[in-house]
Amino acid sequence: MMICKRLLPFLVVPVCLVSSLVSAAPPADYKGRPFTDEFHKSGPPAIPGLVQCALYDLGGEGVAYHDTTKENEGSDVLNRDPDHERAHGSHYVWHFRGKEGVDLSYVKDWADLNHPNAVTPPINLFYIGWTSDGEWTNYTVDVKEPGTYSIKALYSHKVTAVDFDLNDKPAATGQVPRATESWHHWDYGPIGTITFPEAGLQLLTFHYGSGNNWAFWVFEKVVPAAPAGK
Repeated sequence: MMICKRLLPFLVVPVCLVSSLVSAAPPADYKGRPFTDEFHKSGPPAIPGLVQCALYDLGGEGVAYHDTTKENEGSDVLNRDPDHERAHGSHYVWHFRGKEGVDLSYVKDWADLNHPNAVTPPINLFYIGWTSDGEWTNYTVDVKEPGTYSIKALYSHKVTAVDFDLNDKPAATGQVPRATESWHHWDYGPIGTITFPEAGLQLLTFHYGSGNNWAFWVFEKVVPAAPAGK
């Protein structure tokens, strides 16, 4: 899927705490698996790189995600309204992962693109919305290069705090850099940093609260991994 053509650097970097004690592989008892379907066949997203928030793991409630409502408030509720089945989309886009609990929708012409955005998202881009305190999503990621990475996000709305776990251990705490005018005004900027101590498959857990829509993260290396034993 196409991403924003203009990803701007910002000077304001939020406070970030990084744990130094994380394991280097997904927990052995983890029952989730990387998301795939007829259009997404490339397997776990690579780091460095882009991770789409809506492509959380398969496995269901309590395994791949936790959501406070059983219904998918976007794909299976709001987007059943004919006004929200936009002609630039398709049944696949309108009702993406509609029977799962995470609340998803997509960038629409008349809601997201009928006004200026600090950074304009591509039409039909999926995002997590209807966020509530205590919710989380899991992502199996393929870390190509160990080290410390900046995390930049395409997001909307309020200044909130977020947390990431790595292989079930706390790994990063960050914050949205600045608010946007509404749920459908989008911006892109740094939310924190995270350290991946080793390469390979890892389980990344995103903990979020109310106040934002989340489209994707970009992980960019800022510091190489320290030699073993250092």
